[in-house]
Amino acid sequence: MMDMSTKNKKLPKWFDGTHYSKGEEVTNPFSGESYELNGTELSMYDFIKGAEFMLEMNKGWEQTNKLQKEMIKGLDWFRSANAKAYMILLD
Repeated sequence: MMDMSTKNKKLPKWFDGTHYSKGEEVTNPFSGESYELNGTELSMYDFIKGAEFMLEMNKGWEQTNKLQKEMIKGLDWFRSANAKAYMILLD
């Protein structure tokens, strides 16, 4: 199920990740719940999950602080763009 109210939400200027033109269904590995994301939401979702991975793997990495701040901004963006998907996939 896709929330059509988020269809036109643009990625923020600071976002420098991959921009997907098409969305897909994403499943929360912990709950097993799924949600259909549009391309913009999927772009931010992948950025957030990639940042989580990088932060976990590179705890002493000098870019950690910047990446943490961007991940928090990404989570905030996602929460405002599609609160329901955020609750299912990222909360």
